[in-house]
Amino acid sequence: DEKGLFYALDLGGTNFRVLRVHLGGKEHRVVKQEFEEVSIPPHLMTGSSDALFDYIAEALAKFVATESEGLHFSPDRQRELGFTFSFPVRQTSISSGTLIKWTKGFSIEDAVGQDVVGELTKAMERIGLDMRVTALVNDTIGTLAGGRYNNPDVVAAVILGTGTNAAYVERAHAIPKWHGLLPKSGDMVINMEWGNFRSSHLPISEYDQALDSESLNPGEQIFEKMISGMYLGEVVRRVLYKMADEAAFFGDTIPEKLKIPFILRTPHMSAMHQDTSPDLKIVATKLKDILEISNTSLKMRKVIVELCDIVATRGARLSAAGIAGILKKIGRDTLKDGEKQKSVVSLDGGLYEHYTKFRTCMENTLTELLGEEVSENIIIEHSNDGSGIGAALLAASHSQYIGIDES
Repeated sequence: DEKGLFYALDLGGTNFRVLRVHLGGKEHRVVKQEFEEVSIPPHLMTGSSDALFDYIAEALAKFVATESEGLHFSPDRQRELGFTFSFPVRQTSISSGTLIKWTKGFSIEDAVGQDVVGELTKAMERIGLDMRVTALVNDTIGTLAGGRYNNPDVVAAVILGTGTNAAYVERAHAIPKWHGLLPKSGDMVINMEWGNFRSSHLPISEYDQALDSESLNPGEQIFEKMISGMYLGEVVRRVLYKMADEAAFFGDTIPEKLKIPFILRTPHMSAMHQDTSPDLKIVATKLKDILEISNTSLKMRKVIVELCDIVATRGARLSAAGIAGILKKIGRDTLKDGEKQKSVVSLDGGLYEHYTKFRTCMENTLTELLGEEVSENIIIEHSNDGSGIGAALLAASHSQYIGIDES
């Protein structure tokens, strides 16, 4: 039923997006959406809270200034914003939450323990932008809401991008830690923060242990460090470094560039892994451009493709195991008698979207884990930018103007 013009801000990695979504109610759904993507300068990821939020507020103000004629707000109305903030937060209300810790390469000490909506609001006030945050969500919740808006069979949402997380719809009585009133629907949305999963059953290698101990957040986000876009290329680099050091894989000396953490990004890895040229020309080019390693033999390049395959396959299979776990928890991993209930999982994130071999391996593994028959009723749906639209929807459904007639 939501109608009107709403904004969303999606902050969850090295870029953030600002969106403007025009909702037309039941009949017209999303009438129009516009967005802009802004990259965050690396120094702001480890600077101060004010510096980061001032930068974001300025980008938001610039975007608001591009509103087209006929879409302007009446002077007595505040613009309303859904804020997708994809870091662990202790949610205190629909529109407030304190930051528990940073992940994904961010480390801004003075923001930890602060209400992130308060920080953004103060930054908007500092530049005179009159906007109110009516919903704080994270990307999995946004994707779940956006997916559910279009398809009532959506039961879970998974993000596979810079980082990774999942959310699903649970029966409220099955949540031991919930002590409040049960919601009318009997259901509740669970944000799993699955990136922080760790278990003795995870196939943790010496490369994972070294990556973790040298990271900004040692001992945390162990599952994420094995499967998400920020880390896959780095795992490959660490294995290559050991091969260079102990097996003289690149000759007598270790290439200098290979010593630099995170120099090999996952998009580079995916390009090498998916190189179909007969002489693996793309692999040769990437090695030369990024690591300054030239004159590699075809045999060496084949080994590198195989290494990329091993690391990507492990990440994809672990992701599939996580999804299978959710489906099992909500009882969608078996066929009920004669029931053909569809279960849709909304997926978003650059890793899932752009790394085809990763995506294919993950989907095949899910079929392998659930069996052919059950899998026919499980649908993985790419929800392109579902989290931004979901945040705008949640902002709309918590608007301060609900019930006031649209003039």
